[in-house]
Amino acid sequence: MNDFHPVTLYGSSISYFTGKMENYFNVKEIPYSFKPMRFPSFKKTMIEKVGVQQMPAVVLNDGRWMTDTTKMIQWFESKYPENSIIPDNASQAFLCFLIEDWADEWWWRPAMHYRWFYEKGARFASFHLANEILSDMPVPKWFKRRYIQSRQRNGYTSGDGINNSNYKYVEKDFFNLLNKLEDIFSSRSFLFGSKPSLADIGLSGPFFRHFALDPVPLEIIKQRAPNVLSWVSNLWKYRMSSNDGEWLDHIPRDIEPLIKDIGKKYLPYLNANACAVRQKRKTFDFEDMNVDYKNVRYSLYRVWCLKEIRKHFLESSDQTQTFIKDLLKSNNCWDVLWEEDNLPIYDNFESDLPFRAESKMIGIYE
Repeated sequence: MNDFHPVTLYGSSISYFTGKMENYFNVKEIPYSFKPMRFPSFKKTMIEKVGVQQMPAVVLNDGRWMTDTTKMIQWFESKYPENSIIPDNASQAFLCFLIEDWADEWWWRPAMHYRWFYEKGARFASFHLANEILSDMPVPKWFKRRYIQSRQRNGYTSGDGINNSNYKYVEKDFFNLLNKLEDIFSSRSFLFGSKPSLADIGLSGPFFRHFALDPVPLEIIKQRAPNVLSWVSNLWKYRMSSNDGEWLDHIPRDIEPLIKDIGKKYLPYLNANACAVRQKRKTFDFEDMNVDYKNVRYSLYRVWCLKEIRKHFLESSDQTQTFIKDLLKSNNCWDVLWEEDNLPIYDNFESDLPFRAESKMIGIYE
């Protein structure tokens, strides 16, 4: 086992990305202490230390601050390669990066929908956050809860393309995801075998502190996908050094439906977002199969995400590229990956991550 230095993790105990980072630290066995971010005072600290206000933040034992879970995990993996969560199989590794990005960026909106659209979820989350991250704010608790609900809905659900005419289709996508994951986890413990990979850590973002915690989606998972619920628990308990699990030596066929969904929905969204950024539009409309999203918020960060997916491919060996290209083509995921030419960000954009960020995930409250 590596001799890890303990770190401090700032965030919320019901936060999407804080939960993702907690799962990584647990699986990797990096000792950490959790501390809640206290607003509004913490905003100034975050901007000073890392450039933006976002959850979570990690403070190393040498005093350096970090942000962005994707780049933090890559940094820790480079410093502590023993018991890596990135498979040796280069094709699996690429799919891990792809699935992690999809989990981070595409499933955020449905996760926020279930939390804030339904009164049962909004009541649970607003009460928790009022006590946890707004405890220093000298106003009545009812005001804090109302403020939180309004802020989240205006920013991340009704304010990000979800409305009364399309939310049922958003929920149908969640049901379809559960069906695909239930099929996978009914035959093995994790996405690529009997031990977790970066892909599992990525999917823990929407599941651990949202879908498998919030009352409405949790009940759906219990009824429709019990093996998915077991996967959430198994991931939280897994320790790389004390388990003898292994990854498969191939790409299992039941992963391909996930790749198809990325090609049908997520990559077209990234292209539409890149087009909006190029045209300097703060919002844009996007049609995802049966879902017509109106006034979706732009994201400079997600243009960078698209560039990063391409970068992982281009950094692969020729043999790996040939295999990946064939796999993506057969799942209608290849052409759409390269559809947008000349992405509207400069070459060194976000090059200081994980120690300094230039943009938030989506263009709101900046």
